[in-house]
Amino acid sequence: MEGGSVNADQMFDTTIEELCKNLCELQSSNQSPSRQSFGSYGDESKIDSDLQHLALGEMRDIDILEDEGEEDEVAKPEEFDVKSNSSNLDLEVMPKDMEKQIGKKNVNKSNVGVGGMRKKKVGNTKLQNGNEEPSSENVELARFLLNQARNLVSSGDNTHKALELTHRAAKLFEASAENGKPCLEWIMCLHVTAAVHCKLKEYNEAIPVLQRSVEIPVVEEGEEHALAKFAGLMQLGDTYALVGQLENSISCYTEGLNIQKKVLGENDPRVGETCRYLAEALVQALRFDEAQQVCETALSIHRESGLPGSIAEAADRRLMGLICETKGDHENALEHLVLASMAMAANGQESEVAFVDTSIGDSYLSLSRFDEAICAYQKSLTALKTAKGENHPAVGSVYIRLADLYNRTGKVREAKSYCENALRIYESHNLEISPEEIASGLTDISVICESMNEVEQAISLLQKALKIYADSPGQKIMIAGIEAQMGVLYYMMGKYMESYNTFKSAVSKLRATGKKQSTFFGIALNQMGLACIQLDAIEEAVELFEEAKCILEQECGPYHPETLGLYSNLAGAYDAIGRLDDAIALLGHVVGVREEKLGTANPVTEDEKRRLVQLLKEAGNVTGRKAKSLKTLIDSDLTSSSALR
Repeated sequence: MEGGSVNADQMFDTTIEELCKNLCELQSSNQSPSRQSFGSYGDESKIDSDLQHLALGEMRDIDILEDEGEEDEVAKPEEFDVKSNSSNLDLEVMPKDMEKQIGKKNVNKSNVGVGGMRKKKVGNTKLQNGNEEPSSENVELARFLLNQARNLVSSGDNTHKALELTHRAAKLFEASAENGKPCLEWIMCLHVTAAVHCKLKEYNEAIPVLQRSVEIPVVEEGEEHALAKFAGLMQLGDTYALVGQLENSISCYTEGLNIQKKVLGENDPRVGETCRYLAEALVQALRFDEAQQVCETALSIHRESGLPGSIAEAADRRLMGLICETKGDHENALEHLVLASMAMAANGQESEVAFVDTSIGDSYLSLSRFDEAICAYQKSLTALKTAKGENHPAVGSVYIRLADLYNRTGKVREAKSYCENALRIYESHNLEISPEEIASGLTDISVICESMNEVEQAISLLQKALKIYADSPGQKIMIAGIEAQMGVLYYMMGKYMESYNTFKSAVSKLRATGKKQSTFFGIALNQMGLACIQLDAIEEAVELFEEAKCILEQECGPYHPETLGLYSNLAGAYDAIGRLDDAIALLGHVVGVREEKLGTANPVTEDEKRRLVQLLKEAGNVTGRKAKSLKTLIDSDLTSSSALR
């Protein structure tokens, strides 16, 4: 999206660093008075202070000296805000970022053990969860293994060896758990193990590890276990998103949000940020009504708990604007985006203002306020060139929008010029542009090329985008969309077999990702059915049309233009296989609705009338009283029209 995307390597490098560095530092939490923290937007609660270590922050590396008398400094566990930190509508979901603040204290070197840990005295040493720490050498060995794994990951020397070490450490922690009591260190070790799997792009291997980490915490044991489960659920949701299982991802985020509400309270600002994170996931799953409700909750929380025009409120308004724009509520979208832009400017977020200005231009364009759209786009373009450089993908995105605007207003020469500028950026082999950004840019340009009847060029760009996305396990929905778009273009070119094959691939992916009840899926089935008609596969076409009919009736209703178009196609297919009664019933409904919505003189309505008259004649005028009455009405309308001529 506007802000660019972050690839999986970047995401999980950061996660591993944050998870590994103080994994062993489960000592008593900071009991100091409340303090200020960036993520809290105000005073921090004692609950937050007590539970910060669950997010796992940094710990200074300690060189273990042989002289026991020397003193050294060991970093205390970093303190965190349990919150989400994401404000972009990106096709990849970012992991939760936990804010941190480091405190240090002097300790005697004789108490410093492997990995910078202070050695524990054998006996009833207490962990932060209140349980007695198992006085086992296995625990110390597990901590040592995790420290070695961290070093391997940080240096990039041998990530596979790091994974082996984390697995060994997890087994040792599990074996050391006394009387089956849940162990927080074991849970954290599983989080790290999953993060390393993701670093290696082994997402399917990471998922069961995280599922296990979510099963271990016992919420009734206290707040620490509750937020340990919250952290695991959010990481599991992120991993599901990376493999394209958005529904599972959303379920994890929702469960995590409910736990966070119980621990921190309904109106805590960090709950608001998790609400916004969930809303972004719902947008990616095309569940816009639910996304709007959750985003409204986030906006309400941040509006009540922070200062007017806060950064958090601005982020909520930005997301709300994008949701409203997608739903076609352009006036409300514009209002939210303008308020977000003003708040971000007041808070010194000039680079973010440029992205919001791009969205403001989109709303003006949707409202056909072209001059204002051009001003918004040009303002954004100037700011992005200055801040990001001439070849940044965000600059290319604005070029595409300007191309679309000028194409809509009939200025084809200007549209082609901006398309060429955008292509120059996306084909520049700039290493700073992620493959996903390139693929998205090529796809957007192809749409403009299609509208300018440059079909061959559009297909070429889509093929390049498809090749880029092919290796992205979390982009199945995007790949299906590209294939469906290619299917339409092949159909326009008369290449019906190529059209059928690409639609078949798209439909298969949509079924696999659980998008079987979406409007897009229904439209794809309809288009695939048309390709079957051209290939004389009428029976298969009927099956596809009937499946699409069930979906579109549920998602859009029986009077929506998409549904009516499908009815017309299905009626033709029924006619072809001799099911005249079914064909007449469908076409009669279409004619009635079109007359009401478009008028009797509309060319589309007239065409449907002629088809219905022909079907009634073929049925021998014995299709029942209702059909006969309809035929009489149509005949009289046609006679009147002829008389007028």
